[in-house]
Amino acid sequence: MQILIAHHNDAGGTKENNQDSLSIQVAGTHMGTAVLALVCDGMGGLAKGELASAHVVRAFSSWFENELAISLSGDGGPGIRRRWDRLIRELNSRIAEYGRKHHVNTGTTLAALLIIGTKLRLIAHVGDTRVYRITEEMEQLTTDQTLVQHELALGKIGAAEAQTDPRRSVLLQCIGASKMVEPQFGEGRARAGEAYLLCSDGFRHEITAAQMLNHLRADFLTDEADMGQRLGHLAELCKQRGERDNITAILLKITDGRG
Repeated sequence: MQILIAHHNDAGGTKENNQDSLSIQVAGTHMGTAVLALVCDGMGGLAKGELASAHVVRAFSSWFENELAISLSGDGGPGIRRRWDRLIRELNSRIAEYGRKHHVNTGTTLAALLIIGTKLRLIAHVGDTRVYRITEEMEQLTTDQTLVQHELALGKIGAAEAQTDPRRSVLLQCIGASKMVEPQFGEGRARAGEAYLLCSDGFRHEITAAQMLNHLRADFLTDEADMGQRLGHLAELCKQRGERDNITAILLKITDGRG
């Protein structure tokens, strides 16, 4: 199995600074190629959001470099999930303490995707940064932890209304700005022919899932340069339609290694 990787990251239409952070790391293991992809969206209205997002990315990157092999020699997925849960809660405390010390409010979302060969796919998620699985369809693997999603789940608003509700970016929790943080986890297996998209909300507010699928269908993705161009095209479309937020996306394509 091989993995094609592309990403796009820019400040968006009007922002002077970029509070999004991303990371992609690859390593060989006895279980197959391991890839860790991260997208963190520092809170746009909160001071020092870029520091919060970068801090979370660094912590997960350090885990990948220093603890992955140990985790895989243990009980694998369940052990990694427990370690990630502790790490996210520790990061929440650390970032909150930084904010108190420096008299600022700061926080970040998190979307983390770990793929290890065809043996393990693990997702950790806080906030509204999303992970999608793409074949000939798009499947959202995370649930937004937002006020609008909560009201949608309760039936207080409809799906069409939720798309344009001005409260759609009001988070119920984020790392560093919540008293307690409850990460969402998802586990499965990656298969050849699939693609995965991680993106901040700036990448998706102004385009539909159907428009994303028209450009990012898994069977359309043939090489990394083309994948990067497809992400860039969608980002420019977002900005043309008035997106003001930072725009970040990572795209992974799983292949059987024969193409």
